[in-house]
Amino acid sequence: MTSFLPLADRLQASAARTPDAEAIVHGTRRVSYGELWAQVRAVAGYLKAGGLDRGDRVAVLLENSVEYVAAYYGTLAAGGVAVGLNASARAREISAWLDHCGARVLFVAARHPDVEALRARAHTGLTVVTVDASDDGDWKRLLASAPADVVPVGPEDTAAILYTSGTTGRPKGVTLSHGNLSANNASIIQYLGLLPSDRVLNLLPFFYSYGSSVLHTHLATGATLVIENNLIYPQKTLARLADERITGFPGVPSTFALLLQAADFSKFDLGALRYLTQAGGAMPPATIQRLREALPNARLFVMYGQTEATARLTYLPPDRLDDKLGSVGVPIPGVEIEVHDETDRPVPVGVDGEVCVRGGNVMTGYFNDQPATQSVLRNGWLHTGDLGHLDADGYLYLQGRRSDMIKSGAHRISPFDIEEVIAALPEVAETAVVGIPDDVLGEAIKAVITLKPGATLDAMQVQRHCSEQLPRYKVPRTVEFATSLPRTSSGKIKRYQLAGTAAAS
Repeated sequence: MTSFLPLADRLQASAARTPDAEAIVHGTRRVSYGELWAQVRAVAGYLKAGGLDRGDRVAVLLENSVEYVAAYYGTLAAGGVAVGLNASARAREISAWLDHCGARVLFVAARHPDVEALRARAHTGLTVVTVDASDDGDWKRLLASAPADVVPVGPEDTAAILYTSGTTGRPKGVTLSHGNLSANNASIIQYLGLLPSDRVLNLLPFFYSYGSSVLHTHLATGATLVIENNLIYPQKTLARLADERITGFPGVPSTFALLLQAADFSKFDLGALRYLTQAGGAMPPATIQRLREALPNARLFVMYGQTEATARLTYLPPDRLDDKLGSVGVPIPGVEIEVHDETDRPVPVGVDGEVCVRGGNVMTGYFNDQPATQSVLRNGWLHTGDLGHLDADGYLYLQGRRSDMIKSGAHRISPFDIEEVIAALPEVAETAVVGIPDDVLGEAIKAVITLKPGATLDAMQVQRHCSEQLPRYKVPRTVEFATSLPRTSSGKIKRYQLAGTAAAS
């Protein structure tokens, strides 16, 4: 493992090695490492001149952009704590986050619809900096600030807060130290074999852990990050992969499902693409196989992680996809995994329980929430809330989250078992399975399905297919068809919406 080196120092090293190399490509903009580092130092100088102390929080409410990176890394360089916020959120939720973390500074897009509302609702002591790279406003004046050197930090110092995408209750801010970020960064670079020559196309929001890890690992390597902020036009995304000679492409299951459904891979030269990474939820084996057939020369890394573990916990080596299909792999370097029962004792190989992990990447806790911290950090282990088992070779197989398990009669049913079977139907694009209230069983099984363009399928065909491959108690009672599945901005399915409301048809 690489020794501790903070992210800002890693970026500084990349800029010193190759100042003229492309760091970020966004639309028509191409920013070198030297130019990016100059912006980072200017942000750090502005913050320090404004009285930012070590450990003060700075919120970044921006879409993926050069400005996001400069504001985030400028905060780290100034010794502050970077708090990336969901750029699509509105004033009510944003204000709750700002109040919860006690942010001193907010970087916000000048065109955000709630800028004035945020100014009006801002707590005492919050400085609001509007960002628009194309005008002469706050951001341009900020970049004229006297540059500052990097403030030295230790591995125990807090570096970042990431707010998880919960549905109710008070904000839950995952607190990550500089040591957490450094450890996870080094592990990911190691198993992916990242090089300065790599060029990654990123669609993932930087304010979530997956996108954040893509950002940090590639800047630390001296690679090029090509930013795209949506997947509205799949053919355009494939053209970008070809035109920019992209070598790496990360995505969540919906990313790859949409591309496979709506784009013709054969029309583009994707010969430079050497690896794909997938996390953010389980991807059905049928989708994995289709993706490998579409991109046979790209190595596919199936991965598993949690925000509470900085980003990544396991990866499945591409050469084990065939014999370990369905697994999320082995622990990344520096991470240990055990599966525990309800008494918090390790269970034997092959027995399901709660996945528990420890390592240098595990968070220090939830910001200002000791009870929530103590509920998941126990006896030296992070209790993930995910269910699964280890096989004899140490490969992890997930069965879903405790909260996702369907309790039907005497049975405890993982929705993934059913989703895998339904996804194998050639007409199916995506599916999600949830439990719905039932007076007799407690919960009955409901499947919501989106179809490929031009495909037809009815509920009876789905139920008959399931009954041929699953026990009777796992066959969905209700099957609905939808045009799309509701998702968080990080791409995860909002199962509670599917359970509580009828799907669109």
